[in-house]
Amino acid sequence: MKRLTTVLLCSILTAFLLFSCGKGGAAAASELVVSNGAEPTLDPSLITDIASTVARFGLFEGLMQYSPTTNEPVPALALSYAVSADGTTVTFKLRRAQWSDGHPVTAGDFVYAMQRILDPKTAAPYAYLPSMVIKNAAAFNAGTLTDFHSVGISAVDDRTLRFELMAPTPYFIAITCHSSFWPIPRWAVEQYGNDWTKPGKLVSNGPFTLAEWEPQDHILLVRNPRYWNSSKVRLSRVRLLSSGDDASNYKAYKSGAIDWMRGTDQELMDEVQLRPDYQHAAQIATSYYVFNVKRAPLDRPDVRRALAMAIDKRTLAEKVLKGGLIATNAMVPPMAGYEVRKGLANDPDAARKLLASAGYPGGKGFPALTLLYEDRGDEKAVAEYVQQQWKEGLGISVRLANQETKAFLDRVTVRHDFDISSLGWGGDYLDPSTMLDLFESGTPNDVPQYSDANFDALVRRARAASGPGRMSVLEQAEDILLDDAPIVPIYHFANQNMIDLAKWGGWNPTPLDYHPWQYLYRK
Repeated sequence: MKRLTTVLLCSILTAFLLFSCGKGGAAAASELVVSNGAEPTLDPSLITDIASTVARFGLFEGLMQYSPTTNEPVPALALSYAVSADGTTVTFKLRRAQWSDGHPVTAGDFVYAMQRILDPKTAAPYAYLPSMVIKNAAAFNAGTLTDFHSVGISAVDDRTLRFELMAPTPYFIAITCHSSFWPIPRWAVEQYGNDWTKPGKLVSNGPFTLAEWEPQDHILLVRNPRYWNSSKVRLSRVRLLSSGDDASNYKAYKSGAIDWMRGTDQELMDEVQLRPDYQHAAQIATSYYVFNVKRAPLDRPDVRRALAMAIDKRTLAEKVLKGGLIATNAMVPPMAGYEVRKGLANDPDAARKLLASAGYPGGKGFPALTLLYEDRGDEKAVAEYVQQQWKEGLGISVRLANQETKAFLDRVTVRHDFDISSLGWGGDYLDPSTMLDLFESGTPNDVPQYSDANFDALVRRARAASGPGRMSVLEQAEDILLDDAPIVPIYHFANQNMIDLAKWGGWNPTPLDYHPWQYLYRK
């Protein structure tokens, strides 16, 4: 999972000074300069956001990795894997590989990483992902089990890693691409503590190493000569710029100072869409509003349904936001074998009737609520549009408030101190469960604090199911979620990038918008 968020972190002047330094001379011929948005986190156990995800693909590698063309799992450190007849034991054979300091990568490095991410003291946001599937992982993460040897991961020998699962899990191989399953160098963490991800201290096993990190400015990655497949890595350097200002990034891109602009400037979308280097594709990601179901009157499903049905999302996506965003009433974007759910369609008359039956005819007596949004990009425009829809359609007024990214995420996802909030979620693997597991009772990503026994049972059942019937189980689960309306899906994101594919190879439009660095090259 990754929260979809960016933030402005450097000035236009600083960005342009950096661009001019990074693009000169023959030494930079195979350097790729990328606008990467927010300041990243480089610790694989703590990664949750897009900017950190982009950086992590250069520095670390797990058992499997995302295909550069489909984002399906393909072997990385795994030479092979075998699944037991009952589907509950998965054994990986590891290739010979080294960390950047010369230590061999061993199965024990994976075991240490799993123990670290599941340790309650680490407070890893993504601990829930292995906890959902690995035997006894949830109990260890909750602190009710203290013996890690009882958790279903073990090093049979240095090059053999074994997982014991709670049940057969059809998407298990895919989620091993995720950073919550990656190895970590124990000796570096123990020597440097929280500083282990800083330049000169970070030990990595991916195609690049960390050469420079100027906070709120840039990160420079250089090719790792000890990477097991280093002979196939064609970029010498990757420079990640910490700038979330789409307007200045676009200006720099057009001047040639940026090679790959992640995201686009929505204000200039009419111009951008006409460019041949504008790369647009469907994405497994959804923007949605969250209701805090612990606060009245949002604890009532009829009130939440009324608010959901009062929003004309199609006009929002097509007229306000543009950029190929797809208005939706469903949390799960289109996926193979999964029928997109209908959800709660825009119906102002039905919305008014629901609100009246809840005791608020024409919005009378409806309490003052605040809609909180992240101070970035188009979030203000969306919030103002929704505010107007609720005022005109239901007769209710909501206040608007915004916060910068770090404070916003802490308030919403950690402290749950909000009435209504905007959020976005991008899938971590190509399965509907990546969008639905968020709302299982008690998970760290259950931001609305929603709980429904039938929904939970169906989500758990789907983890162990296989065949075409499995998708039907997930469809039933989403129907419950959408009808209860702890969330309001607004639109599905589209991958929007600026990169000239006549100059750069190995970059492909993909559903998760993941582009592993080792495949990219300058033509």
